[in-house]
Amino acid sequence: MTSGDDPGTRALAALEALGEPYELIEVDPELADTAAFCEHYGYPPETSGNTIIVVSRRGELRYCACLVLATTRLDVNHVVRPLLGVRKASFASPEQTRELTRMLIGGVTPFGLPDDLPLYIDERVMDLDEVIVGGGGRSTKLSVAPSALLRLPNAEVVSGLAL
Repeated sequence: MTSGDDPGTRALAALEALGEPYELIEVDPELADTAAFCEHYGYPPETSGNTIIVVSRRGELRYCACLVLATTRLDVNHVVRPLLGVRKASFASPEQTRELTRMLIGGVTPFGLPDDLPLYIDERVMDLDEVIVGGGGRSTKLSVAPSALLRLPNAEVVSGLAL
């Protein structure tokens, strides 16, 4: 990933490289946050996923991405922290997220992330026929079959990732 890459273009290229079907949903950037998106565009929150970057809080910085349903809450302390192998972890700041992924909060997607970044997917995401995730920028969302997520580098389904 180079710093000049447009994250939306990179996300679409990553998804297209997988050969998986998807729907690109155009979004008003002011309505990109999941709750506002679902309410305004009429999508159920139960089919929307949030890609959240988590970072260690001490020592060498370690990051991961976690994909959970919008109706759940990521369990950082009991599940993600041990997956990262650290004593303390928290949500990455918007600045850390942007620096690592080149994506803004509200547009973060599992597609086009750095290849060496672990991607943990809550098992409930896999129960859906389609999941809506960020599109790499705040002006798009992507609707994809969850099976496409399993083809991404370092993707792992985790039981109980979210509460």
